[in-house]
Amino acid sequence: MEHAGMLHYLQTSDAVTHGVAYLLSAMSVASWCFLIVKAWMLSRAKRQAPRALALFWQAPTLSDAVLALRRADRERVFVPLAEAALDVSEAHAPYALLARVEHGERVTRALRQALMASQRRLEFGHVLLASIGSTAPFVGLLGTVWGIYHALGSIAASGQAMIESVAGPVGEALIMTAFGLVVAIPAVLAYNVLGRMQRHLSDELDGFAHDLRAYVCASDTAVTGVAPRTRHE
Repeated sequence: MEHAGMLHYLQTSDAVTHGVAYLLSAMSVASWCFLIVKAWMLSRAKRQAPRALALFWQAPTLSDAVLALRRADRERVFVPLAEAALDVSEAHAPYALLARVEHGERVTRALRQALMASQRRLEFGHVLLASIGSTAPFVGLLGTVWGIYHALGSIAASGQAMIESVAGPVGEALIMTAFGLVVAIPAVLAYNVLGRMQRHLSDELDGFAHDLRAYVCASDTAVTGVAPRTRHE
């Protein structure tokens, strides 16, 4: 049986093969844990976004809008931008260097920093999935090559070059290549699916930042109310 063959292969292999197997196991656990956590976070953020933004723009003041957004945006994807807009709109006495910068530029700078922070949160871990998806097959191939070398060395030492004595050890060594593919394929699929969800939320963030800048610049430093706005494409 294949399962028995793999167990026999691991039992008769050396430290290098064991290390490759442990490394692939760790990569698989890491990719699946991140996949589950990240998919949960992005799906919740995507589901909460329409209601959170609607509540924000329906609030009477910017302060009330930020409070409403904090309650609705539990993943804190849009909240940093709203908080940055509130801070810059209430900053009546900016520090020395910012005192020479126009109000619109200060708003742009604050929103740009908050936007970058939110995007880094959305993109966190994607490099891990890409790395696992691209390297796991080669790690498995390394285990296969080393296993075949080890098996052929044992066969040469025993002096039995029959096809029956070669097929078993070589077939067991090929399991490592299959193991590498089993680790890599979910990581690649997760990278593509989560990347698409992340890009959708990034587009929403860009539109929200554009609308916030238009509102804060129009109201200057005295915030009197928040009117619903449509996204500018």
